[in-house]
Amino acid sequence: MAHPRKRPSLAVLLYTGVIVTLGGYFTFASVQGEYGLFRRLQIEAELSSLQTVSGQLDEELAVMRNKTMRLSDSYLDLDLLDEQARDILGYLRSDEIVIR
Repeated sequence: MAHPRKRPSLAVLLYTGVIVTLGGYFTFASVQGEYGLFRRLQIEAELSSLQTVSGQLDEELAVMRNKTMRLSDSYLDLDLLDEQARDILGYLRSDEIVIR
């Protein structure tokens, strides 16, 4: 004798549908959402590039601070002052020849 198949009730189907839909939504959001895995990788790459730029700017800042200190009233580097006057103001000595 064949046993008649019982169909699942509508509530079970609805419950299963809601669970699958929520699971799919949360899976999608955890991978591609605003705080998802792909966004995290983007942020880490951006952080790495910004740290590189920050290191370069720190080096430039150290050079500028050194030059500023060397041109200050308390410590005057005459060679640096001469270099800056020649570069910025275009000063030359009378015994020098300019070749362009």
